[in-house]
Amino acid sequence: MDREKKEILVGDMKGSLAKARATFLVNYQGIDVETLNSLRRELRKVNTEFRVVKNRLLKRASQDTQTACIQEHFVGPCAVAVTYDDVVGPAKILVDRDRKLEHLKLKVGQIGGKAIGVEDIKRLAELPSREVLLGQVLGAMQGVPTSLVRVLNGVILKLLYALKSIETQKNDSGNK
Repeated sequence: MDREKKEILVGDMKGSLAKARATFLVNYQGIDVETLNSLRRELRKVNTEFRVVKNRLLKRASQDTQTACIQEHFVGPCAVAVTYDDVVGPAKILVDRDRKLEHLKLKVGQIGGKAIGVEDIKRLAELPSREVLLGQVLGAMQGVPTSLVRVLNGVILKLLYALKSIETQKNDSGNK
C-alpha cells in the first residue's frame, strides 16, 4: 500500500474511532476469510464495523481518540470492532464467537475511553440489550403514576362508600 492510501486509511479509521462509543480488539489468527466475513455481517446488523488493520496504522489512527487507552494491546494479528450505538450487542456477538471459534480470542476493549478486560466484556455481554433496558425503565416510570392513580382512586371509592353508608343509615332511621 502506498503512502497516500495509508494516509487515507488512517484518516478514515481516525474518524471512525472518534465517533465510536466502544471498541473491541480481537485476535483473529487462524480464522478463514468466510468466517471473518460472516462475523462482519453479523456485527454490521448491530451497527458495528469490523476491520483488520495493521497495528502501526491503528496506533496512528487511535491517537487523540478514546481508543488510545488500549494502544499497548495492538500487538500481533489484531482486528478491531468499532460500535457507534449499542455497546451490549457487539459484546454479545464477540463473546459468543469467542466461545464457538477456537482461533478468535477477545483481547481487550474500551468504553468511553476506559479500558476493559475480557472478563468485563463477558459481563457486559450478559446485560440485556439497550431496547430491553429502555423498556424496563419505561415500565418502571409508568408504574409510579399508575400506582398513584390507583391509590387516589381507592381514596375516592372509600369516600363514596362512606357517603353511601351514611345515606343508607339516614334513610333507615327516617323510615322508623
